[in-house]
Amino acid sequence: MAKYLLKVSYTVEGTKGLLKEGGSSRRAAAEQAVQSLGGNLDSFYFAFGEPDGYAIVDLPNAAAATALSLTINSTGAVQISTIALITPEEMDEACKKSATYRAPGK
Repeated sequence: MAKYLLKVSYTVEGTKGLLKEGGSSRRAAAEQAVQSLGGNLDSFYFAFGEPDGYAIVDLPNAAAATALSLTINSTGAVQISTIALITPEEMDEACKKSATYRAPGK
């Protein structure tokens, strides 16, 4: 499974819902959404400032991560951005590969 970092920002309506339901309820909703896509919620934290929170999730693939993002963002209550996380071993593998590339103007 691949790991993803979700940066969570609440809209005004989402903040009202958070105040009404509390933080544990939002974590449970996030966990249910991730599990419905065959994944696992590793961690879920609220934060001061922007963004309002962070979650780390395991998901089977990029399609599942995209589906999660589309589903949550479509509510209008929460805006998430998804960042693929790379393990040190995956970075080792990437360092052994090279791509053919020409910089602009070269």
